Amino acid sequence: MIRNYIKIAFRNLWRHKSFSLINIVGLAVGMTAFLLIVMYVRFELSYEKFHAKVDQVYRLNVDIKSANDVMKEAWSSGPMGPALKADFPEILESTRLFPYGTIVKANNRLFQEDRMFFAEPSLFDVFSFPLLKGDPKTSLKNPYSVILTETTAKKYFGSADPMGRTLLFRNKELVMVTGIAKDVPENSQFKFDILYSAPTLEKLDPGGMEQWGNFGNHTFLLLAKGTDAGKLQSKFPAFLRRHISEDKRKGGEDYALFLKPLKDIYMDPRGGFEQGSMSNVYIFSIVALFILLIAAINFINLTTARATERAKEVGVRKVVGAARSQLTMQFLGESVLICLISFVFAALLVSLLLPLFNQLAGKMIGRDILEQGYVFILLLISLLIGAAAGAYPAIALSGFKPVVILKGRFNSSSKGTLLRKGLVVFQFTISIVLIVGTLVVFNQLNFMRNQPLGFEKNQLLTLDFGNDDGVIKNYETIKNEFKTIPTVLAVAISHGLPGVSSANAHSAFENRQGAMQPFNINMYDVDYDFIPVYGMKIIAGRTFSTAFPSDSTKSVVINEATVESLGYTSPNQAIGKKFDQWGRDGQIIGVVKDFHYRSLQENVEPLNMRVNPSNARIFTLKIASKNIPATIAAVESKWKTLIPQRPFNYTFVDDNFNKQYTAEDRFGKLFMYFAVLAVFISCLGLLGLASYSTLQRTREIGIRKVLGASIAGIVNLLSKEFLQLVLIAALIAFPLSWYGMNGWLKDFAYKINISWLVFAIAGLLAFMIAIVTVSFQAIRAALANPVNSLRSE
Repeated sequence: MIRNYIKIAFRNLWRHKSFSLINIVGLAVGMTAFLLIVMYVRFELSYEKFHAKVDQVYRLNVDIKSANDVMKEAWSSGPMGPALKADFPEILESTRLFPYGTIVKANNRLFQEDRMFFAEPSLFDVFSFPLLKGDPKTSLKNPYSVILTETTAKKYFGSADPMGRTLLFRNKELVMVTGIAKDVPENSQFKFDILYSAPTLEKLDPGGMEQWGNFGNHTFLLLAKGTDAGKLQSKFPAFLRRHISEDKRKGGEDYALFLKPLKDIYMDPRGGFEQGSMSNVYIFSIVALFILLIAAINFINLTTARATERAKEVGVRKVVGAARSQLTMQFLGESVLICLISFVFAALLVSLLLPLFNQLAGKMIGRDILEQGYVFILLLISLLIGAAAGAYPAIALSGFKPVVILKGRFNSSSKGTLLRKGLVVFQFTISIVLIVGTLVVFNQLNFMRNQPLGFEKNQLLTLDFGNDDGVIKNYETIKNEFKTIPTVLAVAISHGLPGVSSANAHSAFENRQGAMQPFNINMYDVDYDFIPVYGMKIIAGRTFSTAFPSDSTKSVVINEATVESLGYTSPNQAIGKKFDQWGRDGQIIGVVKDFHYRSLQENVEPLNMRVNPSNARIFTLKIASKNIPATIAAVESKWKTLIPQRPFNYTFVDDNFNKQYTAEDRFGKLFMYFAVLAVFISCLGLLGLASYSTLQRTREIGIRKVLGASIAGIVNLLSKEFLQLVLIAALIAFPLSWYGMNGWLKDFAYKINISWLVFAIAGLLAFMIAIVTVSFQAIRAALANPVNSLRSE
């Protein structure tokens, strides 16, 4: 019996090849897209969950309070973690990570390493980063000890045993390899290549780790099992009062401490070493569901539409004794069979496309469809769709009375037709929403890239020398040597520049009331040429000048956001006011027009610049636009002569700034590709229904042609019904997409207004796609010879 069902099912598939192909392709593509998105979403939600004690680990978040502002930071200060552990028995362990970057010399080769942390031995008590060699309790105990990842060790020493070997850091620190760690999993924020022992930092910066106002590390706490994090957190205000005096709190060291579960920090808006977006996860989850629904609707629509063709088959089978249960099983089996064929193709497609998808996502979200049970998810989906699509014909057709059917009185139900139209509207509503979403995403990204930033970002070449002492001592000579290259127009030196993280300085500035207002402010250490090289506009006072010797020790230039934060109503009011910052005091000599030194997702925050080339780490060269490769080659030649101890690594300011939008770029591309797939699947369904509708009206078309109907008239007759459905879909989709995309844009401090033109373009695209899809079949029917369709009448 089962063999017979399978044979009949394959015969039906072969007899209606075009419908079968549309069903299989639509389902396979839909399930492929769905599974890829599911893999992406699961990966994004899996960050840090591989740690054995993930449910007990929390990051210490800090609110830094000032008179007019609260800075919500993921950073904390050095003493906080040890003090918390000492005060609260609920805290079993604390560990700190201090980001670092340096030049490494190994086997007479130089490497610029930026994925480094100063770390403590307690790191291995809190996190699950297994060591392949070395003792986790002692490998980071002594100064000048390092742990390398497996890949980094191979890069430095090849196949040789790295344990006990030495490396040279910063061309002066001889360090010993005391451990080899397994490479960090992709779903971790802590993607280190080197761990440097924290006692070394105490040697390099004596007392720095003990300053409550020095926010340079992330602190993680391991709580005892069963500890109520909320209750523990409620004790932190009293803890701060014990450790920070009233005078210090009034002087700006006023904080609030919070616990953030380790498993949630990747999505924390405060940021971290790497940051995800929960809104993007929600959006992709909805898109995945929509694509699967579109594919399932296609299949259900075509299956139910063609069910009426088999009414006579059902009547004959019932007359010769077929039971209703047998007919139900047959129809369900055929539907499930098509879904299983689609499942096989979807599994193959996912396997083929996964490497490309990993590349588009910018991370290794998966290597194999078999991992984490993805193939079983796909199989379950195909079976559910098959059962849902086969249920209607299985139950409805198997219940028909054979007498009615065989007398020719059976007609397609008006309710069934209405349902199919409703499903088409639903499909195109989703498709138009996704088209609008794609247009809004790309308009926003284009807006951010082309928005005036308040500084000149083009033709600025940056060279990172890592605060090298030898460069600092001779920086003026090196600048002058660079300027001897004809195409190098100007040179500046700084610590901090737009698109690169800046220092955050606890400071006090004289406010409008005449009081010294404490707050934390972003700070650039620069030289006299920095502001002119970047083309920043001074709107009050003056810029730094060698004509004023006090500028090197007693002066700062602030931005408009600082002026506003201090309560002044105009930039000129701030000129001459006092400041106190990191051992310097003096006065404000100038106000620079606000410039975007971070992504346009963030508001411009207070920033000041001060002359301090001894803390610089980056050269900026303003170069001519002609023959840039030759200029770079000339700069490299100078570099190798003047700074042979460091590798030559360059970037352009505009490229560096745009790197801040890498995640948004990837989101936009993925969103676009999935939107295209959704539209493609919708079109397949529309093509199938148009083909079926045309087939049902073959006789009518023949009669109309005999009576003189034109080809255009017949095309219009067959097309307008479907285009009306697309119009209804557009009217539903426009307000939905406006609401959804406005919600997405809320994450951006500077954003576009969604223009009516976006909806017009989306609607026009949907209509054009629908017209092309339907017209193809309609023109074919209109050109057919009426003799063929009326021959049997």
